[in-house]
Amino acid sequence: MRIGAYLSPGGDLAAAVGLAQRAEQLGYESVWVTHGLGRDSFLVLAAYGAATRTIHLGNGVVPVYPRHPVAMAQAALTLSEMTAGRFRLGIGVSHRPMVEAMLGVTLSDPLGVTREYVEVLRGAFGSSASFEGRHYRVKWSLALPERPPAPPIYLATLGAKMCELAGEIADGAILWLCSPDYVRRVAIPAFERGRRRAGKSLDGFGVVAAVPLAITPDADAARRAFRTELSRYLMLPFYRAMLEASGFGAALAEFDRTGETPGTLADALGAVGDAERGRAFVRAYRDAGVTLPTARPITFPDAPWYGPTLEAAAGW
Repeated sequence: MRIGAYLSPGGDLAAAVGLAQRAEQLGYESVWVTHGLGRDSFLVLAAYGAATRTIHLGNGVVPVYPRHPVAMAQAALTLSEMTAGRFRLGIGVSHRPMVEAMLGVTLSDPLGVTREYVEVLRGAFGSSASFEGRHYRVKWSLALPERPPAPPIYLATLGAKMCELAGEIADGAILWLCSPDYVRRVAIPAFERGRRRAGKSLDGFGVVAAVPLAITPDADAARRAFRTELSRYLMLPFYRAMLEASGFGAALAEFDRTGETPGTLADALGAVGDAERGRAFVRAYRDAGVTLPTARPITFPDAPWYGPTLEAAAGW
């Protein structure tokens, strides 16, 4: 059975490149990198790709609003060429506080923008992008004698409508902080509805779920770190809506009262402690319909549990 790993570099990019090499040695199917407020994920993956030979590479995910789809396509095709087709492109709409407050870009009509964005990408990955839509007007082709391999397109999904859209137009989906129960009840049925609209089944559709893990004897420290990490997500509307739909309304209300992530919510969204607990949590995602559970060691590589978690989860 396949398992991937999220390897966000933290403070030491060179050390993270070493972790990508170690993940390949351990037999991980792929390594994934977030984009958000950190380093450019294309460049990080280029470093990972240069240091490895067989492991697949994915960004999970690059926000679409600040980057024109043609610019996204150029970066994706270049990285696919550099890594001999090992790259997977993950894109998403991000969140209003990040897109509007930080970047000054308007986040509107996320479903419509995403649909058009993927259509432009498909054209740019193929013979040419010729598109006239509400959000994008493009006439472009890649001026290379030989076209690099087109990477599969994965969409970041939280709510049911974006899950449906991913099923309809994408090659796969990327989930984060969605509990196994939410995956089973909401995400998978929505992917299926989208696939049916496209006249397809779920066969071949990749469902990637980042699985927060800390395999450590110091469970209290890792749990505190995870609760702190979760706090920023609990202030973002898209995550809050998904967590409400997951049945965590009381936990969100407690967070609103206290400003602290409840331990019960952290325990529902991640596995901290011994290897058996971590293995069972990964298995729960797989049983819910996830095709590629992706071990995501909690926080960053300087955490004492990061390396041991990467080692322990290989082969799960």
